[in-house]
Amino acid sequence: MNNVTPQDLLQAGVHIGHQLRRWNPKSKPYVYKNIQGISVIDLEKTHKLLVKACQFVEETVSAGGEILFVGTKKQAQEIVREVATSVSMPFCSVRWLGGCLTNFATIKRSLEKYKRFLNMEETGELDNLPKKEASSIRHEMDRMGRNFDGILEMKGFPSALFIVDTNEERIAVAEANRMGIPIIALVDTNSDPTLVQYPIPGNDDAVRSIRIIAEAIAASISRGLEQYDASKVKKNVKLRDKQFLTEVEEVTIDPKLQAEIDAIEGKEEEVL
Repeated sequence: MNNVTPQDLLQAGVHIGHQLRRWNPKSKPYVYKNIQGISVIDLEKTHKLLVKACQFVEETVSAGGEILFVGTKKQAQEIVREVATSVSMPFCSVRWLGGCLTNFATIKRSLEKYKRFLNMEETGELDNLPKKEASSIRHEMDRMGRNFDGILEMKGFPSALFIVDTNEERIAVAEANRMGIPIIALVDTNSDPTLVQYPIPGNDDAVRSIRIIAEAIAASISRGLEQYDASKVKKNVKLRDKQFLTEVEEVTIDPKLQAEIDAIEGKEEEVL
């Protein structure tokens, strides 16, 4: 369960929405009131939806799923990188690569190419190339490093996305929806919460607000990972026991020895 309380959300400034002139009418169900032209978010509703999102994340990860963190705006970049790394999840914090989901086959080829370059650098093979060619590769590696940082080890589609600011990450939202990938998102009052499956109404501009929500999601991931690891151990134990029983059944006893055992058992029965 999520240990964050409505009071914690209040202290982090999650309730502070946008000015009314930037208000999205679809956020109305989550607005408590308007004060001096600023929308104030209903934290009781935010808390309930946060709990719901955290439960979904925990269940998804416990089943072996992966959550892709997305937050490229300045306030979110470092938090997304730090929090996602802490739970060994992929992240996108510099810019969303168009086609990252809808054209993943092409992205995957580029990732493999970047990995080859990294291997060439590590083995010293890059230093043996002509200077112009090596310089060109290093320039491409710098670009790839910025683009692929956080998704280098992502082998396939994520099970879900956690997004900070759906307006800023509208392309990621569109791609995930097109691919049928669930979205958990911190959604401010200037955004449309109906575009995501697990909206968390809240301030997506303040660092403290972004951090408290991102860390709550990360805590759920940690619990999910613990459950996943425990289930793997249990599965391995069952498999080992099954293999042992199979090996026992396959053991054959020497006929001579079996005859001696039968004779001993026969004498014991006579005594009884």
